[in-house]
Amino acid sequence: MKKILTTIVAANILLPGFCQVTFNGVENEVITVRPESSTGLDNIYVVYSVAGVSISYTSQNSGAKAEWSRYSNLGGGYAEPINEIVYEGPMSTLTNVKGDMGYIIRDGSKTVCFWVVDYSRHAFHIGGISVSDESDCQTVALSFNGSGGDIIRYYTINGQGKELSREIALKYNTLEFDTDMNLYAPKETTATFDHISATLFIDSPLCNTDFTLVGDRFLQKWNMPQEASTPTYVTPSIQATTAATQNREEIDNEQSSGSKGELGGSAPADIIFSAVTTDAAVFTEWQMSRDMNFDIIDYRETNLDFEYTFRDAGMTYVRFMASNASGNCDYYSPTYEVSIGESDIKCPNAFSPGSSEGVNDVWKVSYKSIVSFECYIFNRWGVKVASFNNPADGWDGKYNGKLVPAGVYYYVINAKGADGKNYKLKGDINIINFKRRQTSSGNPAN
Repeated sequence: MKKILTTIVAANILLPGFCQVTFNGVENEVITVRPESSTGLDNIYVVYSVAGVSISYTSQNSGAKAEWSRYSNLGGGYAEPINEIVYEGPMSTLTNVKGDMGYIIRDGSKTVCFWVVDYSRHAFHIGGISVSDESDCQTVALSFNGSGGDIIRYYTINGQGKELSREIALKYNTLEFDTDMNLYAPKETTATFDHISATLFIDSPLCNTDFTLVGDRFLQKWNMPQEASTPTYVTPSIQATTAATQNREEIDNEQSSGSKGELGGSAPADIIFSAVTTDAAVFTEWQMSRDMNFDIIDYRETNLDFEYTFRDAGMTYVRFMASNASGNCDYYSPTYEVSIGESDIKCPNAFSPGSSEGVNDVWKVSYKSIVSFECYIFNRWGVKVASFNNPADGWDGKYNGKLVPAGVYYYVINAKGADGKNYKLKGDINIINFKRRQTSSGNPAN
């Protein structure tokens, strides 16, 4: 039978001085993998089968024969000389190639080191894959039916064991939150495994999908990929993205409460809660409780988005939960803490309307967490000159559209705080008018 001599370009390694390693008699392309330099190896060669394969080395060192040695998992320090080398001029050829071994060629001052993998000893075959009963809400377990998913090892010059990744791919679909669109969008996903065992574990996808196992990278390079898929998997897994946004109105006479960025502060506090869920969420609910453990739920809301006004002092805990159709998988959001401060009202006793625009020209209370408010202002004869029921409002010193004369006026306030405190306040207001200096013409001076 005529011997076929095949030179695979991808299997060659060019070294300084143009020294060359060549594989001969191969049926499929020899795959070259470049390892880390710390391994001491120039290359790793993956041969479909070493049966009938020889390796040749061409030396540029005239007059000297290249010396070959072979080592196992013990490392290059235990390499054994190879005597059955055929020499033809500068070319030396090893005809008895053993796979899963390391080789060292010494050519004068040059040294060539490489590892040969006999893939036929690790041939990958997929009989099928299926979803295992070990799957739960967070994890999918896939049962692998096949062979050759074991670890392919090679050894460095120092005898350190390393794994040569098979790059076995598991392809499936899931969902990923799109912040711009504010929704969960489909995403094709590939999980890569260096090797596989009887069961594969991955994070549960967020949508229904099938799983396709493809591999390994060596068979794909040789155009002989193995592939198998599961039936459509109905995911029980749930995920949600939630947010809490407080509508804060800048009010100059409202006392600050709490740190910037915290929810709550002075009541009433309007907060918008929103949630976006993945496909498996069937039952959804926002929950509020005064108990951080949510042993007692004070309020429930089934809408994904809603606005709530917090009027009671103290801490309220808010979370979002969702369940799948079977009720065996739940999702709980992070807990939002809404802190409403204790109430307070402070009343000034003087202001100066009409004297300097924008400066102390409106009488306002200083308040915090007031949920009910009534204020009445009277002159010395008991005539009501102003009234308002919003603590953010005030009196501009006018009655029937005109500024009242300077003097003493009286306020009566009935209010209620978020902490249940009732306020019944009375006091006097002194209006001080500072007349502007006038010119000789009688016009105010600038």
